[in-house]
Amino acid sequence: MLIEKLNLKYYRNYDELTISFSDKVNVFIGENAQGKTNLMEAIYLLAFTKSHRTTKEKELIKWDKEFAKVSGRVRKRNQTIPLDIIISSKGKKAKLNHLEQRRLSDYIGVLNVVMFAPEDLSLVKGSPQNRRKFIDMELGQIQPKYVYHLGQYQKILKQRNYLLKQMQRKQTKDVTMLHILTEQLVSHAGEILERRFRFLDLLRSWAAPIHYGISRKLEQLEIKYSASIEVLEDANREKIEHIYMEKFREIEDKEIERGNTLVGPHRDDLIFYVNGMDVQTYGSQGQQRTTALSIKLAEIELIRNEIGEYPILLLDDVLSELDDYRQSHLLNTIQDRVQTFVTTTSIDGIHHETISQADIYRVEDGKVHY
Repeated sequence: MLIEKLNLKYYRNYDELTISFSDKVNVFIGENAQGKTNLMEAIYLLAFTKSHRTTKEKELIKWDKEFAKVSGRVRKRNQTIPLDIIISSKGKKAKLNHLEQRRLSDYIGVLNVVMFAPEDLSLVKGSPQNRRKFIDMELGQIQPKYVYHLGQYQKILKQRNYLLKQMQRKQTKDVTMLHILTEQLVSHAGEILERRFRFLDLLRSWAAPIHYGISRKLEQLEIKYSASIEVLEDANREKIEHIYMEKFREIEDKEIERGNTLVGPHRDDLIFYVNGMDVQTYGSQGQQRTTALSIKLAEIELIRNEIGEYPILLLDDVLSELDDYRQSHLLNTIQDRVQTFVTTTSIDGIHHETISQADIYRVEDGKVHY
């Protein structure tokens, strides 16, 4: 899988940009706040229809302009596929082969991307929300149906929380509606949890040996799913739904009292263990970074295994955050296999064949020079 060309119009600090890429490694060098990360964000946006940096889409539109447009030409399975994202005050349009897609699940997964940025180093030590987002984004790429169930779940969750808040304030006693929303929520929660369990099985199978190699065969990585209900990971969807329904019946009064949905995939987490020790709580910074790197490298292999092609890798200002050993391990993994985009303020000190053979672009004030 390759991005052959990228076009930006009124995106962030870019007026207009058309740029073609090498199928191997493309390095963007420039000082901070010149537009390097905006290029990465644009590619990410093409893949997921959303930014990894902001939920306020108007921030993506250049100051004083009415719209922003990101277009890309993707080569996948020997086909050329045009993608377009247009953002304006009227909303957002996602086009595949020049046809607007009404459902995200019909669009997401066409362009597969793995991003590794400094904030991903906090995948291990950051909040549970970071880890849930990681699962949702990566699983959504390889199973577009997951995107549908997640979207429906979030919509019903919002309605259910609103009703619970009204019941807490004694503005309504509509228990019947609560039970209807609970059943709807559970049907999607069962799908989400079952798919997360299967995804985690795949992730473990790739991440554990990668981590073992990076740690010079000194560390064993385990990943456990921490659910808000008591459920075994080999449970099927029907069993998961049954456990959810039982739990919701048990805590109904408490939920009304608190005005909030207290269990569900939106409250779950991942826990990483190295040699049996919780890395988030007890691991060194080096162990936390090795774990994060192992997870990202595992993502690359997992996606390739699932779709038959390597995804595109975005390394946004992350090489300088890794020591020489981890840096080399990362670059050795992608060499000649993965189309990669790198941003950095300097390549001085990065002594690796992959970078020395890369196409180098210089970014300054929203302009890119080859």
